[in-house]
Amino acid sequence: MNITNSQIQAFEPDEFHERSLAILSEKLEKLGLDINVLISKIAAFQIAVPSWALGAGGTRFGRFSIGGEPRNLEEKLEDIGMLAALTKKIAAVSLHIPWDIPSDYAGIKAKADSLGLSFDAMNSNTFQDYGQKESYKMGSLGNASKSVRDQAVAHNVDVIRIGEKLGSKGLTVWLADGSNFPGQASFRNSLQWTIDSLKEIYQEMPSDWKLLLEYKPYEPNFYHTIIPDWGTSSLICRQLGDRAKVLVDLGHHLPNTNIEQIVATLMYQNQLAGFHFNDSKYGDDDLTTGSIKPYQLFLIFCELVGGASDSAQSWDSISWMIDASHNVKDPMEDLIQALEAIAISFAKSLLVDRVRLAECQKSGDVSGAQEILQAAFQTDVRCLVTEARIQNGGAAGPLQVYRSLKVRENLIKERGMVAKASGL
Repeated sequence: MNITNSQIQAFEPDEFHERSLAILSEKLEKLGLDINVLISKIAAFQIAVPSWALGAGGTRFGRFSIGGEPRNLEEKLEDIGMLAALTKKIAAVSLHIPWDIPSDYAGIKAKADSLGLSFDAMNSNTFQDYGQKESYKMGSLGNASKSVRDQAVAHNVDVIRIGEKLGSKGLTVWLADGSNFPGQASFRNSLQWTIDSLKEIYQEMPSDWKLLLEYKPYEPNFYHTIIPDWGTSSLICRQLGDRAKVLVDLGHHLPNTNIEQIVATLMYQNQLAGFHFNDSKYGDDDLTTGSIKPYQLFLIFCELVGGASDSAQSWDSISWMIDASHNVKDPMEDLIQALEAIAISFAKSLLVDRVRLAECQKSGDVSGAQEILQAAFQTDVRCLVTEARIQNGGAAGPLQVYRSLKVRENLIKERGMVAKASGL
């Protein structure tokens, strides 16, 4: 299925859009903010979508198909292309290997180009067995067996070579390595083996690539994880080189963790590689971004925007991607909602009066600081996000257009009800 510009333009903004935009423009002008500058910044902020996000997700207990899922990489790109056309918020796709190894590199690159997509950081997989010689049951880069470690290193190098052919500039590494029981593994040895393995991988990266190293406190191992937090990830990255930095996945934290402080600290040290957006209630829930903790997402963007404006770390050096699990929702609807929530939080963070906030911080005016943040957070900026999308050529209401065009129903007709996304 393909969505054309004429189909998108047939759906005009509702009657209140222009009025809302005018009212907000007048309000922001009094605060010294140029609405056109804000719209331009919102329109320019692009987020990558991973190739594995187009199929139904699942839990350890089950997976429920939604029908019409993309059966190969070509169909995944087509689905992402439709989302990009509707939202004008997606400029890149992130591939997961070996789930999405291209059979025709030139063809896949041409397909992506035709959809206006480039290839973001590549993702390696050493947390599953998929027919390789050695099993990753007891770990990969941190395994006690050198033959397993060598295999995991070789896989990551293969991923780099695949990425080079597609024009990618980064490698994302997330390790499930750890243990479930006391005494099962050596804390020190497994960490050292992991560092040594990552050093080998780092040396194989092209000079213009970066390594994005994730962390996660638990799951699938519940006693210890080799890279459980941002501090361990940062410690390892410093031993690898200045092109290795920490990747923050919003769900990879213990409950009530101050993620915005982590972000500020990493930016202060020029150690923030990028983001995986999702949301969480209890742990790594991988729920729709902004669906549970919208204020936290806003505060995170406040630190991102503030850190960039203070020259702590360049905004352009940070990678952005959605990484959620679509267990009960249509994945494409979920992605549309996530992109909207991210854009809204970003837009609100641009409204913060940073000069007054700094003055409140220096004078100890706690209530004043809170008022400044709350004023920005409580401002309805949806018309700004909508206008940015319209000016980019996207849909005024992406979800409305998606449903009106019966995209899922048409995909089911084309691909069948039992179609299952490749790799999952």
